[in-house]
Amino acid sequence: MSTPAPGRARTVALALILGCQLMMALDTSIITTALPHVQRDFGFTQAGLSWVQNAYVLAFGGLLLLGARAGDLLGRRRVFVAGLALFTAASLAAGLAQSAEWLVAARAAQGVAASFAIPSTLALLVANYPDPAGRTRAIALYSAVIGAGGSVGIVIGGVFTDLLSWRWGMLVNVPIGIAIVALAFRFLPETERRTGTFDLAGALTSTVGMSALVFGFIRAADAGWADPVTIGSFALAVLLLVAFVLVERRVAQPITPLRLFASLERSGAYAGRVLIVGATFSTFYFLSQYLQGVLGLTALETGFAYVPITGMFFAMVYVVRPLVTRLGRPVLLVASLVVALAGMTWLAQIHAGSTYFPDIVLPLLVIGVGQGIAIILMTQAGVADVAPQDAGAASGLVNVAHQLGGSLGIAVLTIVFAKAAGDTPNPAQLAAGFHATFTGAAVFFVLALILAVVMFLGSRASARRSAALGDRTVAIGDHAMTRTR
Repeated sequence: MSTPAPGRARTVALALILGCQLMMALDTSIITTALPHVQRDFGFTQAGLSWVQNAYVLAFGGLLLLGARAGDLLGRRRVFVAGLALFTAASLAAGLAQSAEWLVAARAAQGVAASFAIPSTLALLVANYPDPAGRTRAIALYSAVIGAGGSVGIVIGGVFTDLLSWRWGMLVNVPIGIAIVALAFRFLPETERRTGTFDLAGALTSTVGMSALVFGFIRAADAGWADPVTIGSFALAVLLLVAFVLVERRVAQPITPLRLFASLERSGAYAGRVLIVGATFSTFYFLSQYLQGVLGLTALETGFAYVPITGMFFAMVYVVRPLVTRLGRPVLLVASLVVALAGMTWLAQIHAGSTYFPDIVLPLLVIGVGQGIAIILMTQAGVADVAPQDAGAASGLVNVAHQLGGSLGIAVLTIVFAKAAGDTPNPAQLAAGFHATFTGAAVFFVLALILAVVMFLGSRASARRSAALGDRTVAIGDHAMTRTR
């Protein structure tokens, strides 16, 4: 049975957990500023280039639930260390890649490794902080690392790309991974191993189904919606995802207990996270190309262009608790999404003659405030009131939603960009493509806002029902006492 580490050891354990989460969050974005360089080195098309990101996030998101189950059955520290060791080796392979296929394969291997390491991070964090106040602070830091990791990765990627090579964005993981693995056995508590079986059918149908869905969008950007491969990919995705639900309903030990979706708050948190991350991650992906392709910034300058939003993400950790106390979680979530939507709508006004200040940096600061708060609240809602036996699956779903949002966001908005920019874009056409893309990201925030309002109304209705049930119970008790007298 796991026991929380005392004092200094608990602090070191938290640092290791956050270090792993940050390293893997960085890996989804650290190559973003280097994408133009990677495209030139390996001859990627625009749609093909997206697989440098999507190979990672699809393998990551698709196998997260299986990784969470592995942690439950084998021990979360053991699975955490094994996943991190594989991630370190795959990072080395990515940094040494000699072809497009090699790089994409190494990125996919990184995603597989991360899918087993990451679910254990949140579960280990929860086990290490049994007290509600300490757990709330730790989850806030964890959420900030996830939210800020993307923008920090872009900064670091820009530094490496300009001063050394984009390859160092991959190679830097090697010494960090070795250090965390060396310290994990000493400072991270092992969790109790449970008996059971792996739901391989559920893992296979969900992973291939989500991959087919994303591939369909990316294929549509190149070949169009009427292309037989596009249609076949979407059809396969629907069949496999329906099969996944049927498998999870019937299997004795599912990787995704469907009871987790019985809560409107948790279901809304998963869906809302897909939309929020889809908007934000895609913005990082395309804005990096706008800054270099239209404004003519170097990779280093592009990396530092994200410093303000990075600082804003971290700053939100310190304002969420007092704002929740003052406004309540549902109201704060709705307000944060309104702010994020305003920032994204502002950013969408860019054109070929825009400047970094004020046209880019000010909208980014506004997005940072809204998205930074929203992602913390969504993380908390995603694991709210979860039974201990479902902690791994719930934390896995939080990360699945995060990775699925990133891959779907890029896939969908790649179509928007291709349609608006045309086949042979000049700077003006590129700017038009980015304008359309950021407008599409704003639509993602609109949908997330509608979902948050539904969650807000649902929570109020649930509170009224609970109060009415409590009053009825009291009344029945008073009546019974009266009859007894």
